Amino acid sequence: MSYKVSLPLFEGPFDLLVYLIENARMSIYDIQVSEITEQYLAYIRGMEEMDLNVAAEFMVLAATLIDIKSRMILPRSTEEDVLGEDVDPRSELVERLLEYKRFKELAEVLGERQEQNALLFEKPQEDISEYLDHPDEVLSLSLDKFVEAFKLFLQREKRVADVKSHYQRIEREKATMEGRISFIRQKIRSIFKRGIGRISMKELVPNKKDRYDVIVTFASILQMMKDRILDAKQSGLYGEIFVVPPAEIKPEEETSHAE
Repeated sequence: MSYKVSLPLFEGPFDLLVYLIENARMSIYDIQVSEITEQYLAYIRGMEEMDLNVAAEFMVLAATLIDIKSRMILPRSTEEDVLGEDVDPRSELVERLLEYKRFKELAEVLGERQEQNALLFEKPQEDISEYLDHPDEVLSLSLDKFVEAFKLFLQREKRVADVKSHYQRIEREKATMEGRISFIRQKIRSIFKRGIGRISMKELVPNKKDRYDVIVTFASILQMMKDRILDAKQSGLYGEIFVVPPAEIKPEEETSHAE
């Protein structure tokens, strides 16, 4: 029982032969049989030296190459010249090589598609008979009613367009930390001048319902505390935050108030 030998680089004798032809940069239609035969036999001898079992198909192709080589070396007979037969001994081998290359390319394409299909997941078939048992319902509508409905649609679209033409949405410009710090400076300056020692952070938020305004005010107060412009106090966890003058300028303010 014969078996196929899978070599490290080649799958069968034609794979080896195609490699030798392409490596020698020969045209498959004009094979230098003598040179290719020597290379092919050298490869088989190398396999035998490595104690590898050479498949029968490799030996069959070797015999074919030797036969073609001998037929190309021998002179042509006069009888063949008279009959006008000009058959190239390589023609049959060329056809077999071309057929092998076509099948090899198709095998590579099928292999790529198999890899792509392995990444696809199919949805199990579902029973949709309940949707097929009921015929499509056709809306019964006269031409006059259809025209009337279309006119109502156009009127509604016109009313919407009129409303949009009279009103436009104006988005309020977002506050910046620089602007909010300037606002807080003016606010606390007037408060502290009147002798009021503290002010709630809520009073420094222009729009108390806007979370963005609250965050900008809180971040601005932290920055001003870092710059030692003001200080903040909180009586307890989640308690109300009060803004007060910084500790180092309190004595001066108390002196000025006493005068």
